[in-house]
Amino acid sequence: MEIKLFDIADVKLLTPWHIGDERGYFAETFRADFFAEHVGDFTFVQDNESLNVQQGTVRGLHFQSEPHTQGKLVRCTAGALFDVAVDIRHGSPTFGQWVAETLTPDNGKQLWIPPGFAHGFCSLEPNTIICYKVTGYYSAECNKGLRWDDSAIDIAWPNATDPDTLSPKDRQQPQLTDLPAYFSWRE
Repeated sequence: MEIKLFDIADVKLLTPWHIGDERGYFAETFRADFFAEHVGDFTFVQDNESLNVQQGTVRGLHFQSEPHTQGKLVRCTAGALFDVAVDIRHGSPTFGQWVAETLTPDNGKQLWIPPGFAHGFCSLEPNTIICYKVTGYYSAECNKGLRWDDSAIDIAWPNATDPDTLSPKDRQQPQLTDLPAYFSWRE
């Protein structure tokens, strides 16, 4: 498996090697010992999947606060998605900065979004399926968000982005400047 680091500490891109022939390919998409050694010692407790019928569907930016934080290992199993992680760790030298990757079944890329980051995505094709492992169970009382189009963050969303696809909850999310200090950065 190949690992790419970003300028924002702790977010990582994992790309499994595909072993293929004329029949297709085989890929090891997750291995706990490799993940612990190269990313961190996290335990995944739940797998989630989301179908996004319309191209341009925007979901996020979401995160869970203490005591039910979540790290996410995200991949795309159908279609294509523009996947985003935003650093919301107060005191971090990269607070408010973001990274993004295009994830597809063909490229096999997986984005690791640790606790302390908001996560969102835009589907780039109709019928895009996003699958992700999480390190904490869903908690309605800890489920929080951040405005997807906050100009202070200035995410370069793809042209396909359709704001009409936002959920009512995502239309009401706070700006970064109004977000309480849910996470603090630690060296």
